[in-house]
Amino acid sequence: MIGTSTPEYIFIRASIAGLRAITPLSVLYCGFCVVRPPQSIVGKVLVAWAAIETAFYFLVYLPRKHILQKAADHPEPLDPEHRKVLFQRCFSTIPDAELYLSKWFLGSPMEDIKRENIKDFFRWAFLNTADYNPADEEELETYINGVEELLGRKIEPGRGSAKCLRLTIDEVGMMHRSFFWYCIVGLVDTATAVHFKYRGFNLYRTPLRRFFDVFPLRPLTLFSTHHSPAEHTSYWYRPHTSKTKLPVLFVHGIGIGLFPYVQFFGEINQSEDYKASDGDVGIIAVEIMPICMRITPAAIAKEDMCREINSILEKHGWDKFVLISHSYGTVISTHLLQNPTVAPKIGPILLVDPVTFLLHLPDVAYNFTARKPRTANEHQLYYLASQDMGVSHTLSRHFFWNENILWLEDIEKHDVTVSLSGRDLIVNSDAVGRYLVGAAPESSESGSAWSDDDGAWKEAPWGGVGLDVLWWQEADHAQVFDIVRARKKLVEVVKRYVRSGKGANGTVYGTIKG
Repeated sequence: MIGTSTPEYIFIRASIAGLRAITPLSVLYCGFCVVRPPQSIVGKVLVAWAAIETAFYFLVYLPRKHILQKAADHPEPLDPEHRKVLFQRCFSTIPDAELYLSKWFLGSPMEDIKRENIKDFFRWAFLNTADYNPADEEELETYINGVEELLGRKIEPGRGSAKCLRLTIDEVGMMHRSFFWYCIVGLVDTATAVHFKYRGFNLYRTPLRRFFDVFPLRPLTLFSTHHSPAEHTSYWYRPHTSKTKLPVLFVHGIGIGLFPYVQFFGEINQSEDYKASDGDVGIIAVEIMPICMRITPAAIAKEDMCREINSILEKHGWDKFVLISHSYGTVISTHLLQNPTVAPKIGPILLVDPVTFLLHLPDVAYNFTARKPRTANEHQLYYLASQDMGVSHTLSRHFFWNENILWLEDIEKHDVTVSLSGRDLIVNSDAVGRYLVGAAPESSESGSAWSDDDGAWKEAPWGGVGLDVLWWQEADHAQVFDIVRARKKLVEVVKRYVRSGKGANGTVYGTIKG
């Protein structure tokens, strides 16, 4: 993630403008060449490229944009009792009720948010629907009463002009990416492969019949002799040769794939004490292609992802491992922690810039999908990530917040380190940190407010047992992997975890089969 300086703002705006200009200029040039065909070799090369860009827009992007608008297949809602419990858990951790409503209603003033507007929001949030059903009115009124209690006032009856954010019901927003852009992605993918091969990793590819499922194409998969046991999930694997340490499972976040993490992986086994020990720590770095700025099939369901990851673990004989995930990868981690087959295999956990804590708050959804960008880093996030067709479709049609939310009790049996960035432009990291350390909201006459907190937890030393929070005041989302001091601390955490031998609950992990 870039910074917020004026030069960076000029750079990112110019880069985005240049990338967006490629296709319209190509269409215009093709039209011009119909009237005046080029005679020079350079002109013929340019018109050939312009023709590719034009065809890519009309034959790939436009049809795909239409297809991706298909309605989401929502999971069955929880039963009423579980919905009531979920509602209470959510509303006991809302630091600012007015800000909560305003952001979920896209920044609308409170006078435009009335009773029926809030019911529309709760139908989506708790009932997984946009449809009116008289049978739901009593339950919705209960939720409205809870909101009124937080606000300390009554909500006006009727319907206002405000429109709420309903991520899996709203249109899938996206911007066109040129063929040239996907060529850049392909080059980065190749560079990533070179880095991983240099560090002793091997690519475990999906079946060759799926070669054309991912664009840009990945020629390396044609030469890989290692096959993933999963139908849809490829991964990079560094063999685990240690008999006393735990291996590592890593799940990346939204972006250009695994490239931002190559230095982090390289440093995990990079020290004198490791070289003199009993072997290397194995790493499985899972690839989630639908969030990697590529054209791919839709993201698979959480049950399928857990099953595929478990098949990968079984292939390598891993019955216990350290789980590391970043950003969107913490969603996958949440699913693994909830999965009865995989959960017992999870040892210590490192969550970097997690998006799953306090997911009922509007920050993650609003900041990633609805916020109008102003600063350089916001423009980078909006164009390169939020408006990518694969990323947008994954979040708009396969991201169900009540399946993805992570609560403290879900991780209480593990040693867990949560790394938070003080300037995170996606996550409300301050609220997440306070929730994790126990500075819970308390009732007041004006609604809900966070209890007194002097921020001492941000400077607390890392202990390695139970729950630890690392706070990086000057870091933005994902920047901890670029800041040497922060990255070294994360590597230190991993090294301690792989050597720990037992968890906070006293469970001995034992050795790994292979």
